[in-house]
Amino acid sequence: MRIDVLSLFPNMFAPMRESIIGKTVERGLVDFNVTDFRNYTDNKHHKVDDEIYGGGQGMLLMPQPLFDAMDAVEKEAGNRGRVILMDPAGKTFNQSIAEELAKEEHLTIIAGHYEGYDERIRTLVDDEISLGDFVLTGGELGAMTVIDATVRLLDEALGDERSAVDESFSTGLLEYPQYTRPADFRGLKVPDVLLSGHHANIAKWKHKEALRRTYQRRPDLLADYVLTTEDQKLLKEIKQEEQND
Repeated sequence: MRIDVLSLFPNMFAPMRESIIGKTVERGLVDFNVTDFRNYTDNKHHKVDDEIYGGGQGMLLMPQPLFDAMDAVEKEAGNRGRVILMDPAGKTFNQSIAEELAKEEHLTIIAGHYEGYDERIRTLVDDEISLGDFVLTGGELGAMTVIDATVRLLDEALGDERSAVDESFSTGLLEYPQYTRPADFRGLKVPDVLLSGHHANIAKWKHKEALRRTYQRRPDLLADYVLTTEDQKLLKEIKQEEQND
């Protein structure tokens, strides 16, 4: 996968050279590039923003630097890829979108700043994405979040293909509780079933606890989750257990 980011603050993306993302770059799984679109302004003062026509607070990013920076990406890569605009008005990012983006060969992400974008910039993009109902200073942190969630889903990125499949949201449920050594730490014990070696019972326990955690912490997710007859039985048990506690 090739990932291009258009940003005024390329140094903010230094963390992308660390951890899982950094390893995918080192191994050639990802070609990661950040373009400072200020370098493409034709303004002698290197301005990339200007006042808003019709009045309004703040400054808007002008179209020219971003259009020219996008042309440069297209010339180098042979295409623009799937272009994403980080914007508070975009659709809320989630695991499903990350899984969709992970299938692409080329992503180009525009991380804006200031009050917003000249509306004509939106003609460059395929998707507008937001992290949620809040406003950040710029799109850089949002872009890094999208990149991290997407790249870790690539084949060989995590080393174990099952890791991404079992994680929260990938199955529609939150992830079940997990434990490691020691089996007894300061009186806090690992559930006996996980030490039993009985694979069927362990699988049933994991699924029930994933249902329990989702029901307790994110019941809204269950609205879109198709409950099997067994799931309904387990959920009834969970509710009964809570009443008895």
